[in-house]
Amino acid sequence: MKAIQIEKPEVLKIIDIEKPEISEENNVLIKVTASGICGSDVGIYHGRNAAATYPRIIGHEIVGRVEDVGNNVSKLKVGDRVIIDQVVNCGECYACKKGRGNVCGNLHVRGVHIDGGYREYIAVPEDACYLLPDSLSDVEAVMIEPTTIAIQSCSRAELSGEDTLLLLGYGALGSSILKIARLSGAKIIVADIVDEKLKEALNNGADYTINILKEDVVAKAKELTGGYGPTVSIDAACTKDSLSILLKATGNAGRVITMGFSVDPTEVTQFMITSKELDVRGSRLQNKKFGEAIQLIQEGKLNLKGTVSHTFSYLDAQKAFDFIDSKDPSIRKIVLTFE
Repeated sequence: MKAIQIEKPEVLKIIDIEKPEISEENNVLIKVTASGICGSDVGIYHGRNAAATYPRIIGHEIVGRVEDVGNNVSKLKVGDRVIIDQVVNCGECYACKKGRGNVCGNLHVRGVHIDGGYREYIAVPEDACYLLPDSLSDVEAVMIEPTTIAIQSCSRAELSGEDTLLLLGYGALGSSILKIARLSGAKIIVADIVDEKLKEALNNGADYTINILKEDVVAKAKELTGGYGPTVSIDAACTKDSLSILLKATGNAGRVITMGFSVDPTEVTQFMITSKELDVRGSRLQNKKFGEAIQLIQEGKLNLKGTVSHTFSYLDAQKAFDFIDSKDPSIRKIVLTFE
């Protein structure tokens, strides 16, 4: 079978590998049908993801059909459509025992530390699979995984109706966060550099927008909050300066949520945090949030249709990554298809 491997930074190859077989642990064989391209996948391709190891078959937004099951499988059957949890944890370390297996001390993430979903077949444990709602196509269902990331970030932020959220960045991640954040009842300010994206954010539930290239984010955010500053800020831009901007913008006793993996130094002082007693919290991956995301879809509270802007055959993966690098403003979410 074929797979997409990042041999080393900037080197993407279509390779031939053995089709996996089910085992007692990886007891479900999945025929991959669609897999999304995430910002972290782009980071691995360009050598900017500090967590990744090479060579690596990337891809962690993985949708497919059950091709075969082992004798110890009880909940799935051949033909079921599923999405795969990307997190593999030990269950024994401090983080796992605290119910935070997404930051397990022995964490393995499919597509980052171990081979992921950019391949025709993958074998995984049954409990890593979640049945898909019939209302979503396989391509649309890819967006469930980014939704779990959004749910995690809003959970880490303890976002509620009394908050005003500053969401920095309105790409695929930011748009997913907005869908979840608006369910909290919080006021939402979205900041980005593209006017078309900001118009889209307003149409999708944002209360205010800021064009970073035209306005001072910190000053405008304070103006929109009566001078206090947002009570919650989430960094969905993950640039060199974004953390510093959010620390300056966020009001006293607020929460600042980081989501990026950049290792570039950024200017942050203790005073920026201590003077306002800010909580700076990382939000990594997701912690068993697939069920919650799927329930929101089934209850009609979350609509993922129309969120994928482009699809490419997996055999054209290089073209897809080159297109992402073009920074075309029409890009929202790109999905690789395997059929």
